[in-house]
Amino acid sequence: MPNDILTVASELAEITRLVEADDFGSSTAQFVNRIVATIPGCDDALITVRSTAGVETVHSSGDLGFDPLTPGPIVEAVTFREPRLLGDVVSDQRWPSFATQLVNAGYLSCLTLPLSTRGDESAVLTLLSRQADQFGESSYDIVLLLTVHAGVAFDNASIYHDHVALVAQLRTALRTRSLVGRAQGLVMRERGYDSDTAFELLKRLSQNNNVKLRDLAAQIVDAHENGSFEALVKELT
Repeated sequence: MPNDILTVASELAEITRLVEADDFGSSTAQFVNRIVATIPGCDDALITVRSTAGVETVHSSGDLGFDPLTPGPIVEAVTFREPRLLGDVVSDQRWPSFATQLVNAGYLSCLTLPLSTRGDESAVLTLLSRQADQFGESSYDIVLLLTVHAGVAFDNASIYHDHVALVAQLRTALRTRSLVGRAQGLVMRERGYDSDTAFELLKRLSQNNNVKLRDLAAQIVDAHENGSFEALVKELT
């Protein structure tokens, strides 16, 4: 096991340097698969994330055969950022619906541990076993140590996706500004308005017709190209 743990540790170190979404997904999958191979008695594993968009499983080691988001230890752990251990699904009935699904899928115990993340998002790693009372103190300590480092991956992923979203917003803003500028220029030319008056007309038409400014600008540009500029302005006025 020591060599396996060192292998996982080196892979986690590599995860902290990831900046591309595809690489992140690939390395997350690699991490989960290595957890399964490293922890004694672990038959499957999955990572679940909670964000403002909701709770979702971002990766599992295989087709689990049950819904991880059924109210139970996984949802509680990712919500409260606390570990949850279900040692024996037959005798432990704290989460009856979850336990029933787990048994039907062939699993008898599970351990869910929070990943160390910053910010509003939370994430947990869940280990599943087809044997009852499989995850003792040694497994718990090993996985806890690994999950502390694994959390860095989610911080990097959040930073990456935040930057992607920001770039997308900036590109949208630039396209909008360009489109509105074209429409403003057309109004100035067709109506003889100055820049401020043309822009005020666009804003008024946008508000009165409950149309986004960029969508209105696109309509005006299209109308000018097909010769219906005056008809459109008259319709919207």
